[in-house]
Amino acid sequence: MRGPGRTDSALLRVRVQPRASRDEVLGWDGVTLRVRVSAAPVDGEANEALVAFLARSFRVPRSAVTLVRGAHGRDKLVRIQGCSLGTLEARLKAALL
Repeated sequence: MRGPGRTDSALLRVRVQPRASRDEVLGWDGVTLRVRVSAAPVDGEANEALVAFLARSFRVPRSAVTLVRGAHGRDKLVRIQGCSLGTLEARLKAALL
């Protein structure tokens, strides 16, 4: 049951490839979303690029995307506030077409 002021959120498993030629979503690999970002994995730049890219891709505010786990690896867990997983999948599918 949801209380007042609570919104939907989704947790996504994301596998990131830094230093790519461009920012792009490669698609799903099982339950993991594969993403490329052009930023280097130095001083958190690739993480910031990933968060900003996911916010643009899912059409949510930057503040709605939070890196939960995986700051120092390629496999990450990201929380997106304000949308259910089904909504995010539909938005991603529309963006990929």
